Amino acid sequence: MEILSYNFAPLSRDVNLRLELVLKSSNSRHSKLNFRKNKCPKIDSKCGSLRLCNLDQSLFVRKLSNQGSSSSLNILQGFRNVESKVLSGGYDGYVIGAEDDARDISEEGESGTKVVIPNLPDESDGESIAPVSSCFWEWKPKFNVHYEKAGCENVNSPKVLFLPGFGVGSFHYEKQLKDLGRDFRVCAIDFLGQGMSLPVEDPTPSSSEGDDTSERKDHAWGFGDETKPWASDLVYSIDLWRDQVQYFIEQVIGEPVYIVGNSLGGFVALYFAACCPHLVKGVTLLNATPFWGFLPNPIRSPRLAKVFPWAGTFPLPSIVRKLTELIWQKVSDPRSIAEVLKQVYADHSTNVDKVFSRILEITQHPAAAASFASIMFAPQGKLSFREALLRSHMNNVPICLMYGKEDPWVRPVWGLQVKRQVPEAPYYEISPAGHCPHDEVPEVVNYLLRGWIKNLETQGSVSLPLLDDGDNALSCNIDRDLEFVRDGSRKSVRVRFFGSKFSLWKMMISYIRRLFGKS
Repeated sequence: MEILSYNFAPLSRDVNLRLELVLKSSNSRHSKLNFRKNKCPKIDSKCGSLRLCNLDQSLFVRKLSNQGSSSSLNILQGFRNVESKVLSGGYDGYVIGAEDDARDISEEGESGTKVVIPNLPDESDGESIAPVSSCFWEWKPKFNVHYEKAGCENVNSPKVLFLPGFGVGSFHYEKQLKDLGRDFRVCAIDFLGQGMSLPVEDPTPSSSEGDDTSERKDHAWGFGDETKPWASDLVYSIDLWRDQVQYFIEQVIGEPVYIVGNSLGGFVALYFAACCPHLVKGVTLLNATPFWGFLPNPIRSPRLAKVFPWAGTFPLPSIVRKLTELIWQKVSDPRSIAEVLKQVYADHSTNVDKVFSRILEITQHPAAAASFASIMFAPQGKLSFREALLRSHMNNVPICLMYGKEDPWVRPVWGLQVKRQVPEAPYYEISPAGHCPHDEVPEVVNYLLRGWIKNLETQGSVSLPLLDDGDNALSCNIDRDLEFVRDGSRKSVRVRFFGSKFSLWKMMISYIRRLFGKS
């Protein structure tokens, strides 16, 4: 690791917010689902790529609204409403303060060095990468799980399992598989109902009666009236994904693993670690969502659960089918997908071509809409995020936290809450980075993951990333600028490491000083 001493200036936030993207507007509005007529936005011929740009947001949203594409944005607004509830301390009693409190904690830190970290391997330059294999595993009849793997030749190295966020799949970890696969044995799976783990046949074949139903049969699966036996108990819930991970590790991987999860994948990783700690060597949370599911769990709240007669099973009730048809046309619209990516990537110069095209490809699968409905109406898990965290902590499961600071959905306050519950967990705040730091700044995330795993594998003889041998992880709060080269240009990302000792008292002192303008 090359370390350069210097006196830094604050990292510039003036990033290039260009999106060379031409959105092809469409005035057509269909009541039926059609998975084969979606058209991608035009790609700028000058750069040959889809890039997120600095559009006039009010104008952009107004155009989407006029063209009937605002529902997906309303869904995102719902996440913001939940967030405001969280920041005010009104969500399950879990949050200790507001966003300013998190900022108070993160303002304290020791600074003074720049760290040059490895770049991602460049295939075009002849650099060696880990070959990635695409595989399928039949968990149960008709339950085919897609996964990708790399580094199988590293027989004596630890195994690492990556869990994706909602709406994406194993492809979102391509930069980890190709790079970390050179050192570890790595896998990434698609959750059932997402990615390439969607059903291979219709779980509810449509009846031939009625024009409406017969038309829908040619376009979408899961909208019939009778459920096939293999799908009779199918619900795309967090409990299903927990079981999927368990059997995948037991039957495919065959030994305990390090689990890395982003967003929804972070929740599943922690939930699984709480239930099966003997199969987990450590958990890394990448902007993990701290809640999942809107309907009550029938085991935790049996009386309340009875109020909701349907909870994600097949077949879908008639009213849910109509609602799904309405929402899905908006959610699967290429313009909505582009807008979501624009929100969750803080550095808008990031090339998201592959991510965009793969998400769009998923939405065109005939089972995608019904699977989306099942996921949205599935009950909550048997454990809340906080309960899963406390149980994992009691079972001595090592936890590492890596959070993009500019995430508009899972703000840093969430990561700091986890840090408060598990003080010894290393916490790395990355800036600029949004909801998907592993794809936006993979150089940084891969560097931190390598170091954290080596620290655990050597039982602490190798220091945690950004700490020198003499540093005390209990007391250190450190700022570092991590530098690397991408596409021929040097980039710099600020990473803050928070030690185990930060207190409410120090936070209050920091707030009072800031209130009266004292440094």
